[in-house]
Amino acid sequence: MLTRALAVVAGAVAALGLLTACATIEDSDGTIALLLPDAKTARYETFDRPFFEERVAELGDYRVLYTNADGDAAEQQQQAESALTAGADVLVLDPVDSRAAVVIVDSATAQGVPVISYDRLIAGGDLAYYVSFDNEKVGLLQGEAFVTAMAERGTPTGGILMVNGSPTDSNAAQFREGARQAIDASGVRVLAEFDTPGWSPDQAQDWVAGQIALYGDQIAGVYAANDGTAGGAVAALKAADADPWPVITGQDAELSAVQRIVGGDQYMTVYKAIRPQARLAAEVAVALIAGDEVTAPLEIDGTPATLLDPVAVTVDNILETVVADGFWTVEQICTPEYAAACEAAGIL
Repeated sequence: MLTRALAVVAGAVAALGLLTACATIEDSDGTIALLLPDAKTARYETFDRPFFEERVAELGDYRVLYTNADGDAAEQQQQAESALTAGADVLVLDPVDSRAAVVIVDSATAQGVPVISYDRLIAGGDLAYYVSFDNEKVGLLQGEAFVTAMAERGTPTGGILMVNGSPTDSNAAQFREGARQAIDASGVRVLAEFDTPGWSPDQAQDWVAGQIALYGDQIAGVYAANDGTAGGAVAALKAADADPWPVITGQDAELSAVQRIVGGDQYMTVYKAIRPQARLAAEVAVALIAGDEVTAPLEIDGTPATLLDPVAVTVDNILETVVADGFWTVEQICTPEYAAACEAAGIL
């Protein structure tokens, strides 16, 4: 069970000033291994990696060893071992399997290499730092928006499907817990739940298709834990010509999801400011290489931690969130296919 020593950070700005003795950072050279979990979640290749590498380059002459495990925990362990053999001074690890990754942490620690748990909390080992978002709040934002949208449509006569995240991702349980707080309090009936292996959109689509065959138009909503699984749900519902169209959630503010929101296929997503997350991880990694002390506003299971604030995004605040932050531009969102919907939503 996670324990928090202090209040959750309200944003990235406070965290960026927490590294001490930063003046020595640029005088140090070293190797940082960035190990990301999968390519199915669009954010990792599109945002996390480039933002991380950009910040590392700003801080000095450091080498980044980048690997993506493509959802394979055994492959990630091999990648970590290869990085340690290649002389990595610090591992920044977003685990495929939060429990299996303890082996990686123990191996690195035995060699004197610190490990930063990135985005997903590794379930043990001597971690040097943890940087992520308030994941229970992510789920709560999803659940609250979901319940609000359901209420606006009137009391549903059926119920909802819950397409949860991967059972090996420690964050997925927190997303679900936060969402269930709002959903259970609303009295909305959950027809069925599914833990999506590896966050696979294809498996989410197949499962939702099977539930449509069982429940048909009783499905008033689909809680999807991220935008990839939301996309799978949308594909299944479109194939079945669902009518009326259910309320669908998401997370990560992927471009395709923002476009689905504009077009009315998805009700909401959760925007997480990945740039400050990735940049902070880079700063902590460089500080650890330099031997500097790092501090944090939280302590989670004995690990210094920073949790950033997520933001719910609906069609009403796209301009004030993902566009205002430069995450996506109006031009990227409002392609010819979505131009009319963008104009109707006041985005164009």
